[in-house]
Amino acid sequence: MAGIVSVSRKDLAQRRKKLRRQQQKKIIQTIWRTLAASGLAGGLLWVTLQPMWVLKAPAQIVMTSGNQLLSEQTIQSLLVLSYPQSLWRIEPSVIAETLEQQPAIAQATVSRRLFPPGLMIKIQERFPVAMTHTPAGQSTTSCNTQPQSSENFVKQPTPSCPQNSVAQSKQGDVSLLDASGALIPLEKYTALNPTGKLPSLKVIGLPEQYRPYWTQLYQAISQSSVKVMEIDCQDPTNLILKTELGTVHFGVPTAQLPEKIQVLVQMRHLPAKFKSRQLAYIDIKNPDSPLVQVNQNQKINSPDP
Repeated sequence: MAGIVSVSRKDLAQRRKKLRRQQQKKIIQTIWRTLAASGLAGGLLWVTLQPMWVLKAPAQIVMTSGNQLLSEQTIQSLLVLSYPQSLWRIEPSVIAETLEQQPAIAQATVSRRLFPPGLMIKIQERFPVAMTHTPAGQSTTSCNTQPQSSENFVKQPTPSCPQNSVAQSKQGDVSLLDASGALIPLEKYTALNPTGKLPSLKVIGLPEQYRPYWTQLYQAISQSSVKVMEIDCQDPTNLILKTELGTVHFGVPTAQLPEKIQVLVQMRHLPAKFKSRQLAYIDIKNPDSPLVQVNQNQKINSPDP
């Protein structure tokens, strides 16, 4: 029994020594790992603080719109940065938000470029579908205003677009309008697209007058086979469209706008039944009973399509 006890004590002592060696080894490994991580972090910090990682001029910024590479002059007009500036102090998300506040830009993506140092920016422009003409002497605001809509009209969500200061138009302001109702100053669009084609559709009136129903109206006329050249929104009680069939009165803009556009499409036969000089305007205020006003001041019911 004494021999068994002696062997057990020796074995326990060896095990304790082995455990101490393992613990010491783990401590040493932990220290080396900490030193290595600290050295790596310090090295990276040293590299990032070197003068080469500095944005010194607009030439280091590459901005594209689709497949088009924008000029340095255009970049300077859209993006205001101080030079020189550490590339690591620049916040891409802040620059993207700043660009998206530009009226002509719908979305922007910004990332750092390490070799060579610089910025990579991709923008998505707003696509104009109409030219707006504000009556002279009336104040305009660009966006973020939800006017009161017609009583029976389904409200459309206010489009997200930048705020412009209120200004008095002297000879009538001209801007561009996209499908969502966002206003784009003409000079901002031409700065990005100097050779871009302007839309032929014309809209007359204040943005507050047509913004509640613009999205629904444009969707309806863009899908219609009747060409629309001009939309007059100045009278809130009577929306007037100039079309290839003639002038059309729609009355108060309501949720029936798409239905009224469809009634207009069904009246494509009118030019064959009336001479252009005879037709004063088409009245579709009541889509169930459209009327044709002739120049002889005689109202007649529109023939069945």
